[in-house]
Amino acid sequence: MDLKIKALSPKIGTDIPLPYYATPGSAAMDLHACLDGAVTIPAGERRVIPTGLAIALPSADYVALVFARSGLGIKHGVAPANCVGVIDSDYRGEILVGLQNSGGSEFTIRPGDRIAQLMVVPVVQPRLRLVDELDETGRGAGGFGSTGV
Repeated sequence: MDLKIKALSPKIGTDIPLPYYATPGSAAMDLHACLDGAVTIPAGERRVIPTGLAIALPSADYVALVFARSGLGIKHGVAPANCVGVIDSDYRGEILVGLQNSGGSEFTIRPGDRIAQLMVVPVVQPRLRLVDELDETGRGAGGFGSTGV
């Protein structure tokens, strides 16, 4: 599958890297901050960080998902404010990453920093069928914590 990508900033490909897979086994590619200068996110606040990129997924059979970078989340408490960003197949605008700082101190994003990961996955749009009963399972309606701690 080819993913069409459009640079919305002249910095892309020179000062700001194109997205890339960090290792041969990576499931998602790193997205970078396309900024003119550093942006500081105070503790408990959010900022929208541009990537300078737009994409064109090949069809409605795919979606692009924006996930946290584990190091930013675990080490600094900085992760996407909406948990997972969804880029629909018909969206052609800039990929923006809303980052929230849930850590105890401010965090600074610099131009070119890796801020999130982009994963392209297949989409299934099931037909909905309203029913009176659902199939029984061993778990049933057991919710939070029902299978152990």
